[in-house]
Amino acid sequence: MAPRRDYFDGCAAAHALDLVGERWALLVVRELMLGPKRFTDLRTGLPHASPNVLSQRLRELEDAGVLRRRRLPPPAASAVYELTDWGYELEPVLQTLGRWAARSLPQAESIGVDSLVMSMRTMFAPERAAGVEETVQFVFADQPFVATLHDGDFTIVRGDAPAPAATVSGAPEAWAAVLYMGHPLASAVSDGMLTVSGDRAAVERLLDLFPMPEPLVPAAG
Repeated sequence: MAPRRDYFDGCAAAHALDLVGERWALLVVRELMLGPKRFTDLRTGLPHASPNVLSQRLRELEDAGVLRRRRLPPPAASAVYELTDWGYELEPVLQTLGRWAARSLPQAESIGVDSLVMSMRTMFAPERAAGVEETVQFVFADQPFVATLHDGDFTIVRGDAPAPAATVSGAPEAWAAVLYMGHPLASAVSDGMLTVSGDRAAVERLLDLFPMPEPLVPAAG
């Protein structure tokens, strides 16, 4: 394994980059922010990272104390990677970076499931959610998530909701197009991109709660 490169700078920001600044490192953290994953799950979420590079990042992040590896008990008996408490403290860092970079984000043809869910945590505007009380089930690529709005707070976690107001199923790209790019929900449903069951109005009420920041205007040359 190649030695980790250090900045040899006493600044705390430089030390942070020593720990998580290598290519793919923060994206590994993003993939684990919603819970433990096997190596194969991480490969699915980060398909452009080679197995060797991914293994190296996992070792480095484990050595740094950002994540740990543990073996599940039988009958699963497989190894998973999970963030430490210190690793979970990186979520606001990811959110701040996401909001900052969204101002110049190019339009993408695809988005991963965890990327989309984390973007919803990032872009949620609590000031727009006063009085909204909803529980909506999302299913992206057969992965269920429960989104809950209560008293201006928003959570979205893996799992099944016992009695959601509505259920939205489909490709993550389809929901991203509706949520962030103004694609009409009705069109996404009629075109078969999304399936909505239950109270569609509950889903419509979510659409104004995740505003994208104003695009960056290039400086005049």
